[in-house]
Amino acid sequence: MELQDFYTGRAFDAYEFFGAHPGENGTHFAVWAPAARRIQVESTFGTADLRQTRSAVWEADVPGAVPGMCYQYLVTGADGTTVAHCDPYGVAMTLRPDGRSIIAGMPQGFTDEQWMMSRSKCFDRPLNIYEVHAGSWQRKPDGSWYTYGELAQKLPAYCKENGYTHIELMPLAEHPFDGSWGYQVTGFYAPTSRYGTPDELVQFINACHLEGIGVILDFVPVHFAVDAYGLKNFDGTPLYEYPAAAVGQSEWGSCNFMHSRGEIRCFLQSCADYWLRVFHADGLRMDAVSRLIYWQGDPARGVNGSTLEFLKGMNRGLQQRHPTAILIAEDSSNYPKVTAPVEYGGLGFDYKWDLGWMNDTLDYFKKTSEERKENLGRLTFSMVYAWNEHYILPFSHDENVHGKATIVQKMYGDYEEKFPQARALYLYMAVHPGKMLDFMGNEFAQLREWDESREQDWMVLKYPNHDAFRHFRAALNRAYLENEAFWSREYDPAAFRWLDCDHPEYNACAILRQGRESSVLAVFNFGDETLENYTLELPAGKLTLLLDTDWQCWGGTTEMPHRRTSVTVKDGKKWKVTLPAYSGRLYSLES
Repeated sequence: MELQDFYTGRAFDAYEFFGAHPGENGTHFAVWAPAARRIQVESTFGTADLRQTRSAVWEADVPGAVPGMCYQYLVTGADGTTVAHCDPYGVAMTLRPDGRSIIAGMPQGFTDEQWMMSRSKCFDRPLNIYEVHAGSWQRKPDGSWYTYGELAQKLPAYCKENGYTHIELMPLAEHPFDGSWGYQVTGFYAPTSRYGTPDELVQFINACHLEGIGVILDFVPVHFAVDAYGLKNFDGTPLYEYPAAAVGQSEWGSCNFMHSRGEIRCFLQSCADYWLRVFHADGLRMDAVSRLIYWQGDPARGVNGSTLEFLKGMNRGLQQRHPTAILIAEDSSNYPKVTAPVEYGGLGFDYKWDLGWMNDTLDYFKKTSEERKENLGRLTFSMVYAWNEHYILPFSHDENVHGKATIVQKMYGDYEEKFPQARALYLYMAVHPGKMLDFMGNEFAQLREWDESREQDWMVLKYPNHDAFRHFRAALNRAYLENEAFWSREYDPAAFRWLDCDHPEYNACAILRQGRESSVLAVFNFGDETLENYTLELPAGKLTLLLDTDWQCWGGTTEMPHRRTSVTVKDGKKWKVTLPAYSGRLYSLES
């Protein structure tokens, strides 16, 4: 790294210079702290002084400092007060509440060359993401966490069996408070020690790749935790954060990064590069992007120009360095061209979460059958803007906590009524343009809101409705993977057609997705009564039933046929179908 690039915000490899780098005769320490009067590194080897060797940089070679040793910086600030801090660029940390860094080399152990050479951004491939909190997906019988290595034996195989293409892990960077879920970070370069070592994380990601499962990591570029040993007032002054509380403090009580400083830009964009390069992450989902676009995320306060420029510069640099990695924006704003390349006036992301689709769709499914007749527009409105961005349809952790109820629990009606509606919902999600993301537990209809302190309610699989729902979700995911009409022309407006959205009085609609080789047709009855002789005019071709959400094997009332049968649809002929209450059917249509 060239220091001039660091100061001017151009470096993406700051971690190769700063931090603790073990060598043959000890460890080299380097830290940026322009206002500090004195910095010492303290460890089991004792205490050693760092020297201010060049502008704002303190460094030293410390004999006897070897991998595995814990350390911290004793930073004497401009006011003469000395505070112990973890290393901003530390690549490993101790388990909370201990806030020290650990000397470690770069992790090793990847054997995923074939995966890395063949992976893509999945624009014309299936992308079905399973969002996971590593500490509460499953736990050991004694309630303790599985390690990264132990998860490697379980989670990739589970995702492959159930038809997911990628895992998205909620933030793994070290954080002091479990209840922050990893979104308030102290160790931005350090995989949390809750689940093991950096080498064990390599083992997990490598195992995913060998199973054909991609790994997307949550990345938090907006704010950081206020714990005294972290980044706050690192050199006795607001160094990483804004000095003014009005913009320096986030709505979550954390400190906002001051992205106008070149050194802070390098810290963050180098961190993003670190997770992609060193850990072979297949993508980053960037949290709270609206806070990077607008001051405090509020459009009324205007665009934050320096932060927006940081975002564009980071994404442009990451796209150049990692052209097959996926960059995802969790953005609730209406800011345009989020997924357009920077050189064409965009922000440089590959995908954006469609939070409008999520809110409108779930609002519709909360309503009674009668209310739905007046609200079909909740489902159709998303197609007005569907081609503005490359969207992911998210049912994320945020929709399963804080009194919102889980996805299945949100469905209208009593316990028995919720399951058929949820089956129809997920078929609608699959046939709607956009990639898919679903939070752990939704695949077996968990009804208890997520709690990071305990595992998901796997015991409910003993109950027929939940076990059947999981089998339905796996079958739907397989149908999505096997039928290219779902994804081969994902962002081509000509590949989508409403065959019917003009009869809200029926609580019904029909969607045709056209692929390069064939098409899929989905028909829906979202009402609480059987819909007789629902009539549609279809393109000519061979129509084959692939899946019915009302089949008895999934808890419905319709007997599953012993074999697939097809009918020929002719030009100008009407096609009729009878749909049970709260159901949908998926067909292939070959011309």
